[in-house]
Amino acid sequence: MVQAQVADPAGAINRHKEALIAISLDGILVKILVVGGAGYIGSHFVKYACENEHDIVVVDNLVTGHRASVPGDVVFYELDIRDREKMTDVFVNEKPEAVVHFAASSLVAESMSDPLKYFDNNTYGMVCLLDVMAKTGVNKLVFSSTAAVYGVPDEIPIKESTIARPINPYGESKLQMEKTMAWADAAHGIKGVALRYFNVAGAAIDGSIGEDHNPETHLVPNVLFAALGKSDEITMFGDDYNTPDGFNVRDYVHPIDLASAHLLALEYLQSEGVSNVFNLGSSTGFSVKQIVDAAEVVVGKAIPQVIGPRRPGDPDTLIADSNKARTILGWQPQFDNVERIIETAWQWTKSHPNGYDD
Repeated sequence: MVQAQVADPAGAINRHKEALIAISLDGILVKILVVGGAGYIGSHFVKYACENEHDIVVVDNLVTGHRASVPGDVVFYELDIRDREKMTDVFVNEKPEAVVHFAASSLVAESMSDPLKYFDNNTYGMVCLLDVMAKTGVNKLVFSSTAAVYGVPDEIPIKESTIARPINPYGESKLQMEKTMAWADAAHGIKGVALRYFNVAGAAIDGSIGEDHNPETHLVPNVLFAALGKSDEITMFGDDYNTPDGFNVRDYVHPIDLASAHLLALEYLQSEGVSNVFNLGSSTGFSVKQIVDAAEVVVGKAIPQVIGPRRPGDPDTLIADSNKARTILGWQPQFDNVERIIETAWQWTKSHPNGYDD
């Protein structure tokens, strides 16, 4: 039987009081199983949920996640969600009331070169998780989905009603995950919320956790690596997109704002008991060049930059219409300024130039 890893709770664990909105799911503090909780976004959710006094259990295979990103007093299982037998043990032992899912591979370019990995880890992983949930009677799931399900959208900003036509295996695998959730709802009554969001950037306000991938493919950390001198320059992939300045445009959202949305989605499931889909985003798009320019303002110096070829599978523009989440969930992003988002990422990068190895 799989054993949880629990560090000494009397250790030096700083709970860092950030200006966060407390959410208690109708006043009832619930036990939440977070799969992928040691990853970039998952770890911010864990931190946020712990600060709001929820009982958290984390499952992560640590392929891309970091054990150091999870508070030492949180119950942790190093485990792949495709291992149904051991996952069943976790559900039986821990008795979670809800699941939040961050355990998916998420690199567009990698998905183009290795699509089978994405359908295995993402789509099949969701099948395994839902199977265990059905057998153990857990019927609430919030899923960290993606705007990549829309592909090249017919309208900007993108609404939840926009036709989903993925143009890469990453987006296709996540759309299949959403469809699998819907069938599990029909057959087993597992109610789910899929949160479709766009580019994520930033770090915890206190600088305790942040973004650390190997290799790092995301724009903001790579821009800041160039500013720090860890790399010679930032490469901007493609300047011939159908956008005002030729660089592709994305909607950026902070991981703490995503964390609050995931808790609000759990509250929604508890109160409404109906599956749903919500876009998350700032509703404001920024091009790659605009992000580099904003980073130069934050760091106070020029950042070396070059233009490279387009990456396969990248749409021109992705901007979310998040009015539905703001109206129904009551979501109110606290980080709606891109320079403020970059400031939090810069604090993490300066204090952890080698990520969690520091």
